[in-house]
Amino acid sequence: MKDRKQNERLDYLLREFKEDSVRYRDLEVSGDYMEKRMALRSLMNIRMPGKMAEEVVRVQDEFLSEEAEEKGIVTLDEIPAIAEQYGSSHPFADKISIWQGDITRLQVGVIVNAANSQMLGCFVPCHRCIDNAIHSAAGIELREECSHYMKRRKMQYGSRYEEPTGQAVLTKGYNLPAKYVIHTVGPVVGGRLTQALRDDLRNCYRNVLQCCVENQIRSVAFCCISTGEFHFPNDEAAKIAVETVTDFLKEHGEEFDRIILNVFKDIDRELYEEELK
Repeated sequence: MKDRKQNERLDYLLREFKEDSVRYRDLEVSGDYMEKRMALRSLMNIRMPGKMAEEVVRVQDEFLSEEAEEKGIVTLDEIPAIAEQYGSSHPFADKISIWQGDITRLQVGVIVNAANSQMLGCFVPCHRCIDNAIHSAAGIELREECSHYMKRRKMQYGSRYEEPTGQAVLTKGYNLPAKYVIHTVGPVVGGRLTQALRDDLRNCYRNVLQCCVENQIRSVAFCCISTGEFHFPNDEAAKIAVETVTDFLKEHGEEFDRIILNVFKDIDRELYEEELK
């Protein structure tokens, strides 16, 4: 049972986001908490970038921060390195972790978002992709910051600009436990897996790690970039991730406390375990 204050915040936010949407101003939602919560998430997901009243943002931040506490924030101290967890003989076994679960629960320096080339998050209501999950937990300020970034790029490169594959864009984490988010556009595999696609994925991992070094971020949690909606084979992706992280640590090991390979599916956990024995 949710506490009274959280219920009041949800009702307030639902009213304000319905009013803000115009199209869904008259949306009818039952009194069930979960149905109201899904309706609010949907309205947040479809909302275009743009300012909202400071009071609404303040209540949203309180609501999402409380929700993060309820989900359970996971600190770095609670995530064992593979040296401890598996007795791994990997040369950087004290700096790499495999952690299975919701990446939005991690209180680390930065979490990695598998973004699309529009860089504004997922607009499909309650979609199961990581882009949607991260934006939903962070709040509407994250889309706003991404929008400002894209506007600057379009002024520089033209109105049809799309974020290239393999780059790394740093933003604040807002209501996430993580301080920052790094957004990277992974390669889309539509047919045969080519060397160019492998190189693109390798660039995602390398550029994220380079971004961490440049911004003195000492802990990073990677999602399984491109293995979901973008159809990169899971086994090849795991191999590239481990190889790239290992190679990068050879030069920059002292600049990281931990690199977390975050997985959601059992198959990805098993693949990483096999790669990191």
